[in-house]
Amino acid sequence: TGHVGRWGSGLVPLRGQNNVQGGGDMGALPNKLPGFQDVGDPQVQAKFEAAYGMELNAEPGRHLTLMFEAMEEGTLRAVYAIGENPADSEADVEHARKLLEGLELLVVQDIFMTRTAEMADVVLPASVAWAECDGTVTSSERRVQRVRAAVPPPGEARHDHEILGELARRMGVDWGTPSPEDLWDELRSLSPLHAGMSWRRLDAAGGLQWPCPDEDHPGSPFLHGWLWEEGLGGRGPAPFSVVEHQGPKEELTEEFPLRLTTGRALDSYNTGVQSSAFASPIRYGDEIDVSPGDAAALGLTDGDRVRVASPRGSVEMHVRIQPDIPEGLTFTTFHFPELVDANVLTNDAWDPRSGTAEFKAAAIRIERLGG
Repeated sequence: TGHVGRWGSGLVPLRGQNNVQGGGDMGALPNKLPGFQDVGDPQVQAKFEAAYGMELNAEPGRHLTLMFEAMEEGTLRAVYAIGENPADSEADVEHARKLLEGLELLVVQDIFMTRTAEMADVVLPASVAWAECDGTVTSSERRVQRVRAAVPPPGEARHDHEILGELARRMGVDWGTPSPEDLWDELRSLSPLHAGMSWRRLDAAGGLQWPCPDEDHPGSPFLHGWLWEEGLGGRGPAPFSVVEHQGPKEELTEEFPLRLTTGRALDSYNTGVQSSAFASPIRYGDEIDVSPGDAAALGLTDGDRVRVASPRGSVEMHVRIQPDIPEGLTFTTFHFPELVDANVLTNDAWDPRSGTAEFKAAAIRIERLGG
């Protein structure tokens, strides 16, 4: 439509959590180093090896879904989880919990005692990024902004980089005591996307958008401007490709005739560890949305207590009849595992490109409960 690569238009994905973009930028991906540089690129590898004075593995690591497969195979026996709660967030979560329980060592570094932390052999209490840490956060529009500590961490909680540094020291490697600015300068020296974003510039500008290759660069409000540099005739057709639709791996059957999709609701966050402790007049946590047509066919009325079952397990919840949901489709959130463990129902079959499980396409049936 001509809206990509121009000011004020284009595509901005709505990410699932705050600072997902920043995590990816910093290399929290199995096949990328900071700045989205390929792990297997010889030039990239040489640059990082020179910076760190050691040989690096050129093979991509495992994404989370493959990690659970490796746990099942017995080739992954120890896990160090930082700020993740897979014991509530994984698809087919009962199976995931069994795999976590079977590990030889589970270490959890978090700000809350999550269900995963309760299962851990070692818990390392961390500080809160938004209130107790200095650093940066990156929005979905690639805008890097400073985060400043307002209060010190409570009790024995420590900053993430301090925990990792102390762990390294006890394993025989001294990383010193770098400040957040020192760590940022290290990133800038290795990631061309961030090279021009000095601590001083980020403080003064209130935020800069990558790529920002040098300190004279103003940042990049939008990407893909090259599409228009030579006009339509100069670059030829837009670089689109045809993608064939692939349906869910779990098909509907007579036994499980409805499709369940899970997702987020306003005023709640992920597995509810942070947001479920306070009351909200707009929050509902134990309901499944059903179309009027499906409700009539199943003899359900608004508020009925039902059992929702998939090939993996079942949970109980209340019906909420929603006129704007299509027939054959149902919806529930995953924010309240203490009320409804929705991921008991979801399918751990995964997309080969993204590595993401089929949270949005489980086959289910709904049975009305008496009383």
